[in-house]
Order: sequence, then C-alpha cells, then structure tokens
Amino acid sequence: MTFEQLGLIEPILKALKTQGYTIPTPIQQGAIPVVLDGKDLLGCAQTGTGKTAAFAIPILQLLCENQRNSKGFKHIRTLILTPTRELAVQIDESFESYGKHTGLTHQVVFGGVSQHTQTLALRNGTDILIATPGRLLDLMNQGYIHLDHLEIFVLDEADRMLDMGFINDVKKIIRELPRNKQTLFFSATMPPAISGLANSLLQQPVKVEVTPVSSTAEKIDQSVYFVQKGDKLSLLVHLLNEHSIKRTLVFTRTKHGADKISRALNGASIKSDAIHGNKTQSARQNALNNFKTGRLKVLVATDIAARGIDVDNLTHVINFDLPNVPETYVHRIGRTGRAGAEGIALSFCDGEERAFLKDINKLIEQKIPAKEHPFEKAEPMVSQQSFAPRNGGGQQRSFNRQRKPLTAGRNH
Repeated sequence: MTFEQLGLIEPILKALKTQGYTIPTPIQQGAIPVVLDGKDLLGCAQTGTGKTAAFAIPILQLLCENQRNSKGFKHIRTLILTPTRELAVQIDESFESYGKHTGLTHQVVFGGVSQHTQTLALRNGTDILIATPGRLLDLMNQGYIHLDHLEIFVLDEADRMLDMGFINDVKKIIRELPRNKQTLFFSATMPPAISGLANSLLQQPVKVEVTPVSSTAEKIDQSVYFVQKGDKLSLLVHLLNEHSIKRTLVFTRTKHGADKISRALNGASIKSDAIHGNKTQSARQNALNNFKTGRLKVLVATDIAARGIDVDNLTHVINFDLPNVPETYVHRIGRTGRAGAEGIALSFCDGEERAFLKDINKLIEQKIPAKEHPFEKAEPMVSQQSFAPRNGGGQQRSFNRQRKPLTAGRNH
C-alpha cells in the first residue's frame, strides 16, 4: 500500500514525497483511514512505529478540507497533548514537514522556558496546538488559551502521562473540552487507569494495534553483562572503545547517574552529554541536536527525558541500569533496530538488579544471553534462574524492590 492509495490530498502527498516517504507503516495504514472517517481512535503503538504521522497526516487533511476563514484570529481546532518537551517539539516539527503546503498554522507550548514567547506566538491564534499538560493548564488558567472551538483532541503517550504523574492535569484539561469532538487516544501499554480513561473519553472507537510489547524485542540483538556495580563505568568505556560504536543511547535510572556517566565518558575522551529533567530546555535540545548530527558519540538519558527521542541510524542502546518496570526495557531498546535495520541492545546487571532481569525475560518470553567481559570477578555469581539471597532472609529486600511510578514536575 502507498500513501496515494490512502486517498491523501495533493499538498500532503507533495510534502511526503519531499521527505522521501512512499510506504505507510502498519500504524499509519490502520489509523489514517479511521481518522479521515471522523471516528474516534484507540491506538496501541510505541514510539518508533510512525505513530506521529498516523495522526498528523489525517488531521491536516481534515482541517484542510474544512478550511475556516484565514483572516483574523484563528481558533484552536486541534489539540495534541503530549508528556514531554522533546516529544512536543518533534510533533511540532512533523506538522511543519507534512503541512508545509496546506496553509495551516501550528504552535507548541511547554514548560521549562519563559511563557512570554509562547503567548506572543498565540496572539493570532492557531489551527493546531501541541502542548504539555502543565504549561497548557497554566495558559488556560491565565486566559491565553481557549478550547471552545476544538474539533479534534489527541492524547499521546497516555501511559507515560500516568508514569510522570500528569494524569490529574490531563483530566482537568479534558473537563474543559467541548463534548462534540473527535478523539484520538494513543498508548503503548494499557494499565487499568489508562484503560478507564480511554473508556470514559472515547465514543465507539476503532482500535488499531501494532507490534505487541512482548514481540518488539525479537528483532534486536540483545545481550546482558553480569557486572559489579563499581565496574559498570569501566565496562561501558571498554565496550564503546572495543566495539567502535559510532552512536549509542545509554540509559540510567537517575539524573545524578546520567551526569556522572557523561562526565566519566568525556574524561575518557568519548564525547557525550546527559539529558534529563533538571536540564534547561535549551540544554536538552542542544544535546539532542549534537547527538543527531553526530557531534556526540553518546547521549546518556533518563527514561522520562528520552521518551519520544527518535534518532535515525541508532545502532546501539546500552542499559547502564536495568529498569525496575520490564515494559520500560522494551521501550528503551525499541529505539534501535527501526525501519527494518538491525539493532543491538547491551545491558549491565549487578546483584541488586537480577530480579528486574527475571521480569524482563518473562515479559519478552526469552532469556537474554549473557556475555563475558574483562571485569568479571572470580567469585561465582547467582544464575538468572536463582534469586534467593545468599545470606538468609535479611537480604531479601535487595531482590524485591517496590515498583514505584515515575514522577516529574510540571516543567516536563
């Protein structure tokens, strides 16, 4: 199937051709006709599946086919709500790319920067608004944004909204939206809270689901290194040098850890930078741009900061710390091996992370093979199948950590 066969209008086809896109991805093939029919959509898809284009392209066409008066103030006709600044910027860039010949306007608002330039940009209104929840609520409460004329509402990355503690803000925003609208709801996973939100928001939706979470990892070459916590940095430097890795995304659980790893790599003459919630928006965008253009070999990221990062030709993902939620592992490694390319995921596992590894193996329905490395200790380590503590019940806490949802402030 081609984009022409989806019945897209010439201005959009022209833009897609400029971008070199001819064949829609599975989520695009499934979602675009549904959206063009004016139906509500429940999309179960992860980052990297072409999800943004799956809603951006048909939204542009629907707004084009029902053009309003182009003179004077433009009421917001479409709202895209997304959890992070980086993802908001990328969605805005997608609307710019696909809608360049349509005459439609779009703006993006997010926290972490002064609102002044954003409110100035909204003086004449806009057809499409991309926003993060905290900043959107702030601007609505100050009277800068009104959504009475909204026609289409997109809730993107709903499960990440829940993880980041934004779900109450999302519900406040939803209460301000007009009842008569088309709603597009996207989530990589469907925990009970998100399923309930979808049921309350969607009217007779069509469900489009691609690449179940457990199978995403199948096309990626995965390995795990059992390593003492104190040897992780040395192993990382060794692998980056030994394997001549050109560009890799390194994941860590904490902001402090991301900074520490980046400093150590730069000290070892490996160009790197860290990206996390404590960084300013300009610093995060600068690091991401340097990584995309190849000026950086390594980008060290926390899960929240990395959500939505889409980098072409990313050959490696390294889990410096294993995540305590197994689905997060699949999201991480899914950033490599895209568009049919081969991808490699390397993970470090210390003694306290073995229970996390067991959960990951169970989710992806395979045992990640272990690899030897120069920093292995002579003393034997516990096998992947055995998670009993070595020194009696007093150590059990190390292997049964409580899973807690990620939280973040409004600046994301």
